[in-house]
Amino acid sequence: MKKTFPIIIALITLSLMGIIYIQVSWLRNLAFLREEQLKEKLSAVIQQVGEELVVQRSDAFNNLGRMPGMKFPGDGYDIYKQFSVTNRFTIYEIREKLQKAFIRNNLKDTEFEFAVASDNVFGHYELKSPRFMDMASDTVHNLKAWYPLVASSGSILESLAPDEVFVIVVPDVKSYVLQSLGWMIAGSILFTLIIITAFFLTIRTLLRQKKLGDMKNDFINNMTHELKTPLATISLAVDALKNEKVLGNPEKLGYFTNMIKDENKRMNKHVESILQAAQMERQEVQLNLRELHVHDIIRNVLTNLQLQIEEKQGKVDVQLSATNDLMDADEVHLTNLINNLVDNALKYSKDDSFQLHISTKNMGKFIRITVEDHGIGMNKETLARVFEKFYRAHTGNVHNVKGFGLGLSYVKTMVEAHGGKVKADSVIGKGSTFTVDLPLKK
Repeated sequence: MKKTFPIIIALITLSLMGIIYIQVSWLRNLAFLREEQLKEKLSAVIQQVGEELVVQRSDAFNNLGRMPGMKFPGDGYDIYKQFSVTNRFTIYEIREKLQKAFIRNNLKDTEFEFAVASDNVFGHYELKSPRFMDMASDTVHNLKAWYPLVASSGSILESLAPDEVFVIVVPDVKSYVLQSLGWMIAGSILFTLIIITAFFLTIRTLLRQKKLGDMKNDFINNMTHELKTPLATISLAVDALKNEKVLGNPEKLGYFTNMIKDENKRMNKHVESILQAAQMERQEVQLNLRELHVHDIIRNVLTNLQLQIEEKQGKVDVQLSATNDLMDADEVHLTNLINNLVDNALKYSKDDSFQLHISTKNMGKFIRITVEDHGIGMNKETLARVFEKFYRAHTGNVHNVKGFGLGLSYVKTMVEAHGGKVKADSVIGKGSTFTVDLPLKK
């Protein structure tokens, strides 16, 4: 698992990057296609309106020539100017024709500006919409199309009508394309978010499995060591009991018998810890609640651990200041809870001395139990995971501190089962403080 895990993460990451790249490429190509479609439709619009303007200009000239007694006004220049598009149509009329053409070509809501130039040089515009000049100068963001308004070959106006150019500008083409792709972009973003979420959940699951695998291996290693030690001691004691010198010495016989008994109790304690963890996992813990005095439980725990405290040459400062210590609790679990906190302080105490401060005080409807030691302390990573099941803070050697990493997890579970809260504070080299708030009897 350790070797394949980075490979799996790398493959998933590459797959995600590939999917995102395909999405971006697809959207880019689609945007380019829409822009080309817009150019084609704009060309169709300007051609349709341009041809209509040229035809209507020719019809007007023909009608003028057919009227009885009608003469052309003025000289040739006047005729030339009179039948230009800029003179025959107003801005409103041309805009109306363009709007209809845009609708026919499925460009209903498209903004546009237009103008008619008097010659093929796009500098002199006889007719133009209000914002045309502002739009025409920007050819990067705006789309421009033009159509020559030239009379058809062989018509009457071929030499009389001026050569004009019809120009249309569609502003901010990129925004138009993005708006037209709105649903597709939203769907693509949603799909990408789903892929990223799935990627995140997959990575989190893999990390959790790796973490559980490491915890399982540590637990098996610790359990093997914890059970092998008493078994080895019992085996040596049994071999010693077979010695004739031991059998004839009642003092040595009692010593080895007590050794076997103590090691047997030690193994039973380990088995009980594992069974308690299994019960908590299945949520099968049943609390036998009854009225208890917390101070009595604390005193009993300290009495039972007195020999271990003396072996450490430690000092215990007890300040039971709570005026009300009566609560409904399970005596066994409450005793184990406090025992685990004190035992944890003993395990992680410094080699040269052991100092423990236990205090209580009332906090409204709760009694606060504080267990403070001056041991090796914990770093931030350990402090964040100290209540996790099977997690153990190592001090260099895997087995230099005995246990399965179940004690503080059990403490948290039992405190919450009684309706309380527990928190831990620690400073490396200065010690740790565990604070337990338990509800008092109503």
